[in-house]
Amino acid sequence: MQNPNNEELKDLLENTKTIAVVGLSDNPSRTSYQISKIMQDQGYKIIPVNPNVNEVLGEKAYDSLKNVEESIDIVNVFRRSEFLMDVAQDAIETDCKVFWAQLGVSDEKAYELLKEHDFTVIMDLCIKVVHSVTIGNRNG
Repeated sequence: MQNPNNEELKDLLENTKTIAVVGLSDNPSRTSYQISKIMQDQGYKIIPVNPNVNEVLGEKAYDSLKNVEESIDIVNVFRRSEFLMDVAQDAIETDCKVFWAQLGVSDEKAYELLKEHDFTVIMDLCIKVVHSVTIGNRNG
């Protein structure tokens, strides 16, 4: 598995408007909530994907990626590695072409499947950290 370099990641984040967050919790103490809130504060539209919540961060939540009605620039995954293949299969059925698995989350088979479908794949990397390093605070 090979992640894009910092320049490619910066370009990707600069050209992103909408991030679908799979596994986004409505609990403010959870990492998925904290990271998504920071990204929302940086100007990104966050789409929660979690069958157990109705709304997170003021946005309507969806049961599955396949149910999201708007265009997605990045699928950001906060699920354990064993669920990545299921999420990858759902991602393939969307118009999105970027799949980002958070720090500590990776799956070689899911990576290969996504690459076969022309996805840019980032695994085991925190989107907030990459944003901080490559772009910094857009609102400060």
